[in-house]
Amino acid sequence: MSCRPALARPYVLLSCATSIDGYIDDASDQRLLLSNADDLDRVDAVRASCDAILVGAGTVRRDDPRLLVRSAGRRAERVAGGRPASPIKVTLTARGDLDPTARFFTAGDATRLVYCASDVLEKTRERLGRLATVVDAGEPVDPGWLLADLAARGVRRLMVEGGGTVHAQFLTAGLADELHLVVAPFFVGDGRAPRFVGEGRFPWHPGRRARLAETRQIGDVVLLRYALSDRCGET
Repeated sequence: MSCRPALARPYVLLSCATSIDGYIDDASDQRLLLSNADDLDRVDAVRASCDAILVGAGTVRRDDPRLLVRSAGRRAERVAGGRPASPIKVTLTARGDLDPTARFFTAGDATRLVYCASDVLEKTRERLGRLATVVDAGEPVDPGWLLADLAARGVRRLMVEGGGTVHAQFLTAGLADELHLVVAPFFVGDGRAPRFVGEGRFPWHPGRRARLAETRQIGDVVLLRYALSDRCGET
C-alpha cells in the first residue's frame, strides 16, 4: 500500500489508558495506575518512535510526567540514528501557570516547547523562558496551528498523551490519525473522576465508525488500536 502525500502537519497518535467505565484517573490525590509493566514498555517503544510528545498543562500539574524514553537501548538507538535521546516535550496552556520545577522542565535534556494563549504570553515567557521555548499560539490556543508549527520545526510524528481535554481537542478537530486505547480490568465508578473525553462533536459516530486496526492482550490489559485517518501509520 502506498502512502498519500504528507499533510502540512505531523502524523498524530493519541495514547490513553482507561478503566472499563472510561475513567483516566480516580478522584484521590494519588495517581491511579491503569497500565502494567509490559504495556508501559510498549508505550516507551512508541515514544521512542516519535519526534515529539505532547501533554496538556493539566497533566503537567497533576501527574508531573518526565516524558522521556526510559529504555537505555532505545535512547542509544535514537542517538545512533542522529536523533536526540528523547523526543521534544510539548505542552499547551491557556493560563501560563505552569510550575518551573515540574519534571517536564527539569528532567532530561530534551527540547521543551510551551504553546500558550496570546494574553498570557509575556507572563509565561517571564516564568518559563529560561527553561523552554514559549510560543504564542493564539487566543484560544489552536491545535491546528500548533501542529503546523511543529511540522515547521521538523516534527513528523507526534504522540499525544493527554489528558482528556487535550485528547478531545484533537479528536473533535479531526486532527488525530491513530488512537491507542488501553483498557484496564477494573471500574472507577466515581463521577468526580476525569474521563477519557467529555461531550463534543466527534467525526466518528454511529454513521461513521472508526476502523479497529488491532486488538492485543498485554497481561491483564487490552490494547485497542484505532485508525482514524487514511494516512500511513504503524502496522
